[in-house]
Amino acid sequence: MDFEPWWLIFLPLLFALGWLAARFDFRQMLRETRTLPDSYFRGLNFLLNEEPDRAIDAFVEVAKLDPETTELHFALGSLFRRRGEMERAIRVHQSLLNRSDLAVADRENAQHELAQDFLKAGMLDRAENAFGQLKDTRYALPALRSLIRIYESEHDWGRAIEAVKNLQALADEPVPQIVHYHCEQAQTALGAKPAPDLETAHSALDAADNAARSAEQAGHAPKGGRVRIAMLRARLAAIENDPKAERLYLGSVLSDAPEFAGLVAESLLANYRNAGQPAEGLEALRRQYERHASLDLFNVVFRELRVQQGGGPAWTFAREAMRHHPSLLGLDRLLEAELATPADAPKDAAVPGGDLGLLRSLIHKHTQRLDRYSCRSCGFQPRRFYWQCPGCNAWETYAPRRLEELQ
Repeated sequence: MDFEPWWLIFLPLLFALGWLAARFDFRQMLRETRTLPDSYFRGLNFLLNEEPDRAIDAFVEVAKLDPETTELHFALGSLFRRRGEMERAIRVHQSLLNRSDLAVADRENAQHELAQDFLKAGMLDRAENAFGQLKDTRYALPALRSLIRIYESEHDWGRAIEAVKNLQALADEPVPQIVHYHCEQAQTALGAKPAPDLETAHSALDAADNAARSAEQAGHAPKGGRVRIAMLRARLAAIENDPKAERLYLGSVLSDAPEFAGLVAESLLANYRNAGQPAEGLEALRRQYERHASLDLFNVVFRELRVQQGGGPAWTFAREAMRHHPSLLGLDRLLEAELATPADAPKDAAVPGGDLGLLRSLIHKHTQRLDRYSCRSCGFQPRRFYWQCPGCNAWETYAPRRLEELQ
């Protein structure tokens, strides 16, 4: 392309236009700056000097002087909520909702923020109502997730299940804990007074099976869900005087999820004992321990050996178990069982003597912190096994093993 001299005319013209634009932007910025209250700049100065409390007071003053500062109201409300000042956060977001000139998008945002304020403040009824008003808004999905958490905390499993179905209708989002919601309904029905509601329990467990099957097909199946269903079906079979079905369900846990064997060992042993087959039950658990050793299973086998065969065989089993799976908790259980033996009861020669009480007290002091389960999510360490963590409310975050076994 040939260069034309007259093109040079455009160069100074472009520079002139750029200079005028810069002047216009600078004057506009100065004009807007002069309209800002002094409190705004004081707040910024406090923030730069790491004085957040004084900065908040300054920004609150700005919000009072200029109620049109919507973004500042949202920022203050979120800041109050993070600091735990729930009353002030609620007041800020309610004042936004009271404005008749608020844009639809800002109104929905304020409603969502207010619902979160109520939830964090523990005002579950008001939070539920506030989230419910977001049903047909762009906050429908997060509102449904929050409603599910609310229904969980209230143990309203029926509404939690309905909320999950609504959530999955809006988005293909896996919610594997719905299996446990149905299990919770079955557990409540089995514990109903004055008599268990067997029909409701059957329906809930059928629904749990369907939910588990759907989760498996989607690749989001929680293994513990199947175990819990089997345990509840075994309990239901026991109530219905069907020991064969009960044994079948409990045995399925041993074969399909051996790490959970300690949770069903006592029930399975009781089933064999009620059928007049205690030796067969003990042998089944002993074989299970040889294949998949765990502390809870060890406890059951050792205690039953003492009952059926005496102290000698029990201690022989214990020494062999301790040799292959050394455990302070296991030793503590052995000493506890030995000390529980009546003083006038005949002692087996294989049982060691000495001051077992002193030895046990020393060991027990160090094993108390190990005799716990541990949540993978929040680290909470209870003494009993939970399907839902009491600390963080997450589902299936506990391995069915004591803390010492996980270390």
